[in-house]
Amino acid sequence: MSSSVSPLAPKDVPDMPVIAGVRLATAEAGIRYKNRTDVLLAVMDKGTAVAGVFTKSKCPSAPVEWCRAKLKGGKARALVVNSGNANAFTGKTGRSSTALTARIAAKAVGCTEGEIFLASTGVIGEPLDATKFDGVLGRLAETAEAGDYLAAAKAIMTTDTFPKVATATVKLGKAKVTINGMAKGAGMIAPDMATMLSFIFTDAPIAPAALQALLKSGVEDTFNAVTIDGDTSTSDTLLAFATGAAAEHGAPKISRASDPRLKAFVKAFNLVLANLSEQVARDGEGARKLVEITVEGAKTKASARKIAMSIANSPLVKTAIAGEDANWGRVVMAVGKAGEPADRDKLSISFNGIRVARSGARDPDYDEAQVSEAMKAPEIAIKVSLGLGKGRDRVLTCDLTKEYVAINGDYRS
Repeated sequence: MSSSVSPLAPKDVPDMPVIAGVRLATAEAGIRYKNRTDVLLAVMDKGTAVAGVFTKSKCPSAPVEWCRAKLKGGKARALVVNSGNANAFTGKTGRSSTALTARIAAKAVGCTEGEIFLASTGVIGEPLDATKFDGVLGRLAETAEAGDYLAAAKAIMTTDTFPKVATATVKLGKAKVTINGMAKGAGMIAPDMATMLSFIFTDAPIAPAALQALLKSGVEDTFNAVTIDGDTSTSDTLLAFATGAAAEHGAPKISRASDPRLKAFVKAFNLVLANLSEQVARDGEGARKLVEITVEGAKTKASARKIAMSIANSPLVKTAIAGEDANWGRVVMAVGKAGEPADRDKLSISFNGIRVARSGARDPDYDEAQVSEAMKAPEIAIKVSLGLGKGRDRVLTCDLTKEYVAINGDYRS
């Protein structure tokens, strides 16, 4: 956790309303950090539905494997998250640690181990001493309250410079339902399913299968459209919990993701995901610029996504932005290397609404002073027009600064 907050951090933090059926508590368990909270316990009422998407890394963490296996049950009573240790690449010790953590949590909450979900974030390869949860989780279960999502978001931070929370309220049937979310992530960010760690809570009565479908669809243009450094974490986990408490106030029980009554809910749900994923991009390690890359005129949306990610993950593009240099040649390079259909002589590029290249050459109206001034803005929009079709996509990233190297060079020390 950095003592210096990113200059791109949101200016306002939303008031996070209470969600019936969810109680939260945090503590200092001494996992790795001193004098800061590093464990979160979320306790849910009986009958809470759960859905999740996880990293596609072939070297997943022990908690990811645990959650994948328990997700089949469709129900959750508790979530335990620790920061400072990823419990990844820890072999049998890691699997034993997850089992012990779940056992301690299940006893504390009064449920089965199959209803416990786990997530860990931090250093890879270091054994996690799960005995540190003994006693701590019991106290947290007793003191958990329907409340402080900001404190919960702080407890799961690692190199993050600010806690990330988002909320939305929407009508479902005759009832008002709430969606709250939190996320952590600042480095090792190129999600290939969901995000580093993110947790969504709602009181909507949605069945596990429907919630799973909504989540899988929702991440595609939100968390899966964000990259900071092109590195997919071993621990990427996004879990959604639906307590169903709003049914008591007239919300209909939803069993299918295609239910037309979900239209407004889906929009609000995706807005929460989009808000959180943008905050992750804003908190990129060492970031000073939020960068939006739009590719249009591609053969397909999938092709546009690959080209946009090629640009977003290019160290040369990202360092040029850090240096406030509208170096469109580096964008051309990134388009060309993506391996997708592109025609050099149809290519147009703009920075913050100023076209710098057109039809495969420098724009005849190019003004160096005008573009240089535009590049001083904290938010940079790069637009690439391919002129080949109707495919379009958008991704978020940030610049690459000396601070990124400093943060990651000292991460384990």
